[in-house]
Amino acid sequence: MTFTVTYADRQGGGACLRLAGELDLSTAPELNAAIDRLVDGGERQLLVDLTELVFCDSTGIAAFVRGDNRVAADGGWLRVTGASGRVDRVLQVTGLADVLRYEPDPADPAAQAAG
Repeated sequence: MTFTVTYADRQGGGACLRLAGELDLSTAPELNAAIDRLVDGGERQLLVDLTELVFCDSTGIAAFVRGDNRVAADGGWLRVTGASGRVDRVLQVTGLADVLRYEPDPADPAAQAAG
């Protein structure tokens, strides 16, 4: 299955990355590069939509942690949303589901787009 990372601006600021396919050792560098480009471009709020991600191994988990550390160093955050199935299970077991949980403000128009 092909891995893809697509990008969209979020209403109200920040960026949304949409992941599809399998995030693993061979594809994590693509996610890292996308995060680096956004952070280098000044983004500090990254929402990662996992709705279409079907697999995530430890390398993918490391990419999420690396991305969060990168934006947190500048006062920002990386959050994940839309995980299901095996991907959700991996996030739950590792504890990242709680650490990187996206809890939109009910008045946040981006919440509707990300949900």
